[in-house]
Amino acid sequence: MLRALEIRDMLIIDRLDLAFQPGLNVLTGETGAGKSILLDSLGFVLGWRGRAELVRSGAKQGEVTAVFDLAPDHAGWAVLEEAGLPSGDELILRRVNTADGRKTGWINDRRVSGEVLRRLSETLVELHGQHDDKGLLDPKGHRAILDDFGAYAAEAAATRTAWTARARARKALEAAQVALSAVREEEDFLRHSVAELDKLAPEPGEEAELDTRRRMMQAAEKIRADIAQASSALGYDGAEGAMANALRWLDGASDKAEGRLDAPISALTRAMAELDEAARGVADCLDALDFNPAELEDCEERLFALRALARKHNVQPDELANLAATLSERLAALDAGEGRIAELDAALRDAEAAYDAAATMLSTARRAAAERLDAAVASELAPLRMERAVFQTEVTPTQPGPEGVDAVQFTVATNPGSPAGALNKIASGGELSRFLLALKVCLSEKRDSALTMIFDEIDRGVGGATADAVGRRLRALAEGGQVLVVTHSPQVAALGAHHWQVAKRVEDGITLSEVRPLDSSEREDEIARMLAGDIITDEARAAARALLLG
Repeated sequence: MLRALEIRDMLIIDRLDLAFQPGLNVLTGETGAGKSILLDSLGFVLGWRGRAELVRSGAKQGEVTAVFDLAPDHAGWAVLEEAGLPSGDELILRRVNTADGRKTGWINDRRVSGEVLRRLSETLVELHGQHDDKGLLDPKGHRAILDDFGAYAAEAAATRTAWTARARARKALEAAQVALSAVREEEDFLRHSVAELDKLAPEPGEEAELDTRRRMMQAAEKIRADIAQASSALGYDGAEGAMANALRWLDGASDKAEGRLDAPISALTRAMAELDEAARGVADCLDALDFNPAELEDCEERLFALRALARKHNVQPDELANLAATLSERLAALDAGEGRIAELDAALRDAEAAYDAAATMLSTARRAAAERLDAAVASELAPLRMERAVFQTEVTPTQPGPEGVDAVQFTVATNPGSPAGALNKIASGGELSRFLLALKVCLSEKRDSALTMIFDEIDRGVGGATADAVGRRLRALAEGGQVLVVTHSPQVAALGAHHWQVAKRVEDGITLSEVRPLDSSEREDEIARMLAGDIITDEARAAARALLLG
């Protein structure tokens, strides 16, 4: 509920403090007194886009503060939480407009953008006027209004879920088709390359090993003869035999040398052991250098084949094994692609069938709700002196989407035999106001009672008993909530629970607007003025008293 509205230096308002109440609040005053300025100021603090120039002439800045009382479960708290703003016992909105056009807003003393204010305002206030272009008169919003009235959230949610699943299945199929098409373009290359790699069967590290073996075999022919001569020189016919003879001769003479040959004999024994180790190493080298010339040819042939294939695929020879695995996987995907496409196509058909079923159920629920809404509006039109008018909710096919396959539009025929047409194109100003009010009354049971509803001269163009009927519908709409009405109708004003008068005054040559609450006697004077004009007669007062008594 809007509890307080404070306005400073906005247009022709210098200072204004209003304390609104639950129920039906009416604001009256002469044309041009500043009633629309109140709504402009409220819209400004709520972040709505409106007039560019709002600051009162001569003032440095204009400021508006709005205070709302919200229940603990009010939807506005969720907006604050999403924006990272603190909550409290009350909600205070403040916005400043400087003379140079800069606008700054706060929520509970935390600075916020106009966008946050606008999102929050959707949970706080709903504005309707004769030229309403964002609510009931906008065909784009008719489907949502019907859905709220019909209360078939489960069917709508199932349709949205099915649409999402359908879109996901279609996306998966299209992605698989694109991938398969891309693989098919290189099918010949894949099959040839995989066959070539499988035939060669490269292994990691094989190229380096082959290169080492090849170099050894190439060098073997050059060094084998020298190594063989060295082996012979180290053998029994060479150094080994000479050292063995020397050791034998020294052993025979050592008994008579009185120990002088012990050290030479020991050294010679150690040398014999080292010589034996050297001879074995040379012999092992000769064995390693012993190869079949065909082996060198085979080694070179495989080495060259590995390097050529690596150059062909622009990779290192050691990467050929991984390349073979990768290409094999892509080829396997190609071979399995047709089966996968078939599976995804079947999944898409299932998703489409599920969406069609959900959308059909939603359409059935919408058409039933449309009949109920038409009947409810018809029952409200009779007391509003439009018993011959026809309101119809048209549900027609449209392109499938997350909200189903239905387009919804409210149409009216104001007189029997007249063609039906769009609500905002057929009805006159007074008729349009009553259609809007009838719709709002029918929808009021579905709306959030914490939402403050504002009607800006919605009773324009009607009077007498019709205006009285409009007022009674507005009062019924305000039960359990809060409704603000800007009106020129004395019948509507008399039905208000709280009454404010908007008037102009001239101070030091400057025109200013003021708003003040009226007590019972002042209400009588104001309603008499609305009935009679500037000169209030006794008859007008008596009529005003009669209206106030209901």
